[in-house]
Amino acid sequence: MQVVLIERVDKLGAIGDVVDVKPGFARNFLLPQNKALRATEANMARFEREREALEKLNAERAEKARDEGSHLDGAKFVLIRQASESGQLYGSVSTRDIADATTTDALTITRGMVDLNTAIKTLGLHEVRLVLHPDVDVIVTINVARTEDEAERQAKGEDVIRSAADEDRALAEAQAAALFEDGSEPDELAEGEDDGEGEAAEDEENA
Repeated sequence: MQVVLIERVDKLGAIGDVVDVKPGFARNFLLPQNKALRATEANMARFEREREALEKLNAERAEKARDEGSHLDGAKFVLIRQASESGQLYGSVSTRDIADATTTDALTITRGMVDLNTAIKTLGLHEVRLVLHPDVDVIVTINVARTEDEAERQAKGEDVIRSAADEDRALAEAQAAALFEDGSEPDELAEGEDDGEGEAAEDEENA
């Protein structure tokens, strides 16, 4: 189906572009949300008559979104989640979670504004794009951690999963070394005792 866009649509086109789209995408998204018109002669003529007004309205909305969302660009948000020792979340961070976390008194973020192809399933710092308007987007960082302390350490650049693994490895090596040292002397004494018993038995036999 051919439609004419009356606002910019990401990865599709700009205002005034005539594009081919799947009928379902047009009927379920573009047309009901007033992002496009069917590319009929009548609609094309209507668009040309209203083009200047549409472009002016779009510019005003973009400027408003830019002003209201300026505080979000580069902002960081912490989400506390349960996770395994390997950093895999017990669950995931969804677009709804990110929308709720990034909504402020100045601007409400909806799920549709969160550009997230797949849910976040690991601990760490994740950059996420928020589309505030077809012509305005910002990047925020979602800091997913198990505790506030971990979140602070991650924010400073620490890989908390690797650090935990290094600590566990060092502890295991220290415990192994301690066991070896504690057991070395008794083993040698035991060996000596065996040798003594063997010599005594040999003396008795010779006698």
